[in-house]
Amino acid sequence: MKDISSYIAAGKAVVGIEFGSTRIKAVMTGEDFAPIAMGAHDWGNKLENGYWTYSLADIENGIRDAYAKMAADVKAKYGVEVEALAALGISGMMHGYLPFDENWQLLAPFRTWRNTTTAKAAAELSALFSFNIPQRWSIAHFRQAMLNNEEHVSQVKHLTTLAGYVHHILSGENVLGVGEASGMFPIDPATGDYDEGMKEKFDALAASGSVKIPAIALLLPKVLGAGEKAGVLTDEGAKWLDPSGKLKGGALMAPPEGDAGTGMVATNAVAPRTGNVSAGTSVFAMIVLEKAMRGYYPEIDVVATPSGKAVAMVHCNNCTNEINAWIELFKGVFTQVPGGPNIYGTLFHESLKGEKDCGGVVVVPCLSGEPVAGIEDAMLRVTRSPEAKFTLANFMRAQIYSAFVSLKLGMDILAKEDVKIDSLTGHGGIFKDKGIAQQYLADALNTAVTCMSTASEGGPWGMAVLAAYALDGAGMPLEEYLTKKVFSGATSETLAPTADGVAGFDRYAENFKKALGR
Repeated sequence: MKDISSYIAAGKAVVGIEFGSTRIKAVMTGEDFAPIAMGAHDWGNKLENGYWTYSLADIENGIRDAYAKMAADVKAKYGVEVEALAALGISGMMHGYLPFDENWQLLAPFRTWRNTTTAKAAAELSALFSFNIPQRWSIAHFRQAMLNNEEHVSQVKHLTTLAGYVHHILSGENVLGVGEASGMFPIDPATGDYDEGMKEKFDALAASGSVKIPAIALLLPKVLGAGEKAGVLTDEGAKWLDPSGKLKGGALMAPPEGDAGTGMVATNAVAPRTGNVSAGTSVFAMIVLEKAMRGYYPEIDVVATPSGKAVAMVHCNNCTNEINAWIELFKGVFTQVPGGPNIYGTLFHESLKGEKDCGGVVVVPCLSGEPVAGIEDAMLRVTRSPEAKFTLANFMRAQIYSAFVSLKLGMDILAKEDVKIDSLTGHGGIFKDKGIAQQYLADALNTAVTCMSTASEGGPWGMAVLAAYALDGAGMPLEEYLTKKVFSGATSETLAPTADGVAGFDRYAENFKKALGR
């Protein structure tokens, strides 16, 4: 404890802060990369005027609260104030739309990744580029705003993401890590920068419209790779983050990343043929490609690792929302036993008693549209046939299966493309109860799944690791840095799929499709 106190007091600690969909979390790491303090702020998006959004006030108040709670955690544990940091990194939910004018005034409310309002633009750009442009990508939102003749389009001078916006406030730098940038506009893996040919095609398309805009290259942030310096925390930025005035400027800033990139780092899945599944409000699988895929598919995004390698991404908008909603409902009838498992643990363990196909019970958990499953709008259903075995165990198993079933539909495409996966690692709170969601995911994808001891730490810890890498990576490739320095002593557990589990999940997936009317 004394050594950690001295380490923090000397300004050597590193912090990662991530804006998740339901929590903003700040994690401080020590000399051995282990978390030593944490603070979190709960928040949620709002549906306003047809768009899922968070206000700038929500962003500002949320990060300040998460940071203040982390600083209070430091004070309580180690008896010191946080006055200086060695490095700091910001990450956030990827994609979405944040358009600013030349003075960095927001021109339209933040449109998050959850919105499925850009189908026309996404289809148009995908055909133009011969490259899948998902609805949630920034360029799809911008193009849709152009097609909608929205008044603000002519004033746009900067486009960025949530992580990029906060990084700009803290450092004054308008940059993005390459992984995050790949959710704004396609990246060329050969250059690690925005694809030149696609920029030209977009500019030609935009020029044919009635509203004239600058070349797209002038609107997008500069792209940086993992390990590059992305400015420093300014004195003004430090005051914005910590209004108490205790934190001083000067910390090295890492390139801001998306939650997909930090998930890859948190699971040591940045080398070709490795992959990870990040499960929270949304769920996505990231598979680092060893070669380009033969075709392009609406269900598969091609993005990048924080060091610029091509990644096949299956992103699903809905994962744990419905589980959380039902458990809130059950809280009124379940008694918490002192020292026993919480209600999540109780009900997750109950699911183990269920049948492998959930006994004919199906949950459709879509609080928002789910393009991978062909669902355009919100769809929340619990369905069963007359002969279904409607037990609590089958119901809970169906709830957890529902978190992964859309992901399975997308991953089946990668299997047909013969994309090789040597290892797949899961992370996120859903994996906290050992051997339950992890086994169900292995059965869903018919692939062994590994969970590390840091599985529930997730993205903010991964962002702290990226900040440490920017500080002392010393030219070492990111894969090598993670393997040799960060994960050399990590403990993990791997679960293989079981034949009856795979068959059961396949039957559940077929029932899921029937519930959608397929």
